[in-house]
Amino acid sequence: MRSVIFDLDGTLADTSGDLIAAANACFRRRGAGDLLDPLGDMETAFNGGRAMLRLGMSRLDRPWSEAEVDADYPYLLEHYGNNIDHHTKLYDGAEAALDRLASAGMALGVCTNKPEALAEILLARLGIRDRFGAMLGADTIAVRKPDPEHLLETIRRLGGNSAQSVLVGDTITDRDTAAAANVPCILVTFGPKSRDVVAMKPEALLDHFDDLPGVLEGLRR
Repeated sequence: MRSVIFDLDGTLADTSGDLIAAANACFRRRGAGDLLDPLGDMETAFNGGRAMLRLGMSRLDRPWSEAEVDADYPYLLEHYGNNIDHHTKLYDGAEAALDRLASAGMALGVCTNKPEALAEILLARLGIRDRFGAMLGADTIAVRKPDPEHLLETIRRLGGNSAQSVLVGDTITDRDTAAAANVPCILVTFGPKSRDVVAMKPEALLDHFDDLPGVLEGLRR
C-alpha cells in the first residue's frame, strides 16, 4: 500500500463530545435543556448534525418539524466551529502511527463527510494537518461518501492510484465507499460501532493504531 486514506470522526479522533455539546446548545437555546447524552448518544453524533437534532427533538414533549431541524442546523455548525476541540481527542497511538507510515514513504490523506472548513480547523487544532497531502471534506467536490468518487479524488490528489490504496474508517459508509471504489477497507474496532464492524466484512480490522503497519503489511501480502 502506497496511499492510506483516513476517515476523521470516529476513526482518527473521538469527536462525539463536542458534536453532542453543539446539538445540546441548540436545545438549550429553545429552552429544552440538554436532550442528548454524551455517552449514550455517541453513535448518533457520528451520523451528523441533523441526525443529532432529530434525535433530540424526538424527545420533546411536543410535535416537532423538519423545519426546526433546518433552522437549528446553522447554529449547531457555528457553535461546533467555535468549540471544536474542547473534548475531542485523537485515538490512542494515532499520531505515532501516522508518523510511522510517513517514514515508510506512504502518502496519507483524509476523506471525511465533515464540512471541509471544519475538518481543516480540527486537524490543525489536533496538530496533525501537516501529515496529510490531501484532505477532502463533504463539500470539497460535488459528491461525498459513499460515492466512490470522493475517495478516488482523494487518492488522485495524493498522486496515488486505487490499486495501491486503502481506506481506514469506522462505519458502513466507509465500507460501502471502499467497495464501490474497489479499494480495500480497514475498519477500526475502537470507534463508535466497536466490534459491530466485524459484520460489515471489511478486508481487515484495526484494534489499535499501534497495529496499523502490521495490518497494512497483511493486506499487501
